[in-house]
Amino acid sequence: MSKLVTIYGGSGFVGRYIVRRLAKQGWRVRVATRVPDECRFVRTYGEVGQVEPVVCNIRDEESVRAAMHGADAVVNCVGILSQDRRNTFDAVQAEGAERVARLAAAEGVQGFVHVSALRASPESDSEYSRTKAAGEAAVMHHVPNAVILRPSVIFGPEDEFFNRFAAMSKLGPILSIVGADTKFQPVYVDDVAKAAVVGVSGAAKPGIYELGGPDVATFRELMQQMLKIIRRRKLIHNIPFGRAKLLAGMFGVVEKVSFGLVKAPLTKDQIRNLAVDNVVSDGAMTFETLGITPVSFGAVLPEYLWRFRPNGQFEVLTESARNMEV
Repeated sequence: MSKLVTIYGGSGFVGRYIVRRLAKQGWRVRVATRVPDECRFVRTYGEVGQVEPVVCNIRDEESVRAAMHGADAVVNCVGILSQDRRNTFDAVQAEGAERVARLAAAEGVQGFVHVSALRASPESDSEYSRTKAAGEAAVMHHVPNAVILRPSVIFGPEDEFFNRFAAMSKLGPILSIVGADTKFQPVYVDDVAKAAVVGVSGAAKPGIYELGGPDVATFRELMQQMLKIIRRRKLIHNIPFGRAKLLAGMFGVVEKVSFGLVKAPLTKDQIRNLAVDNVVSDGAMTFETLGITPVSFGAVLPEYLWRFRPNGQFEVLTESARNMEV
């Protein structure tokens, strides 16, 4: 019988790519998610019955244990970018990771992959980064042979980075950002999935892997290249960190008085993260260590950002027509 892997957060942005790749390799895949009925699409990633979503809340001990029962390997890619009621950074990224790792050790799970984030550090000013580091520490404590993946900003068709700013560029002549000089090393979501598969297979040395794409660019440079791809001319305005924190404070008040109905587009914790470069460290284990050649973001962005062009999919035809007229 094929081996079984449980993927916590398997219906999310990164998780669904891991599910698809493991299913193609013949694994039976159990997708642990809070609302299985909303992620039935994962069943199409494999043969009938090969991929099965099950109900699980990473904050609940028994549901985590049940989703893991009988699994040969576990992948935890649950994470949040902002806090919402009981889903706090600590509850999800620190306590949740510890719970999954502790139960995996008790169940005797052989393969364990944990998806964290670049610049995770207990000394960070950002609560997001501190809880990511706490989650890593808990995983290594309970599962010393775990593979931990630390990706830089992740891009792909469903990303919340390039898609978000491409949508913002349609609203006016100015595109405002925070941390224009901060460096990033964008990594393709399917490359992260490839790394997770290597980890699950047992072919990777235990430890922390820092995952970055082949290109390093500042936030401003990333936005310039994105605007070029979507054929829009915008003035990129950098909001100073001090002013950004004031704005984030105002957004936070609005979110509170609206009882969460109006979400803050920017938080103080996100600003703290934007103040630190998000690139791979010298001497770290990387994609190269795993035998993976990462894809450049410039080769992938046109495949899904075309819908933000003034004429969408017909933009290329319009440009060709203009050239013919000239």
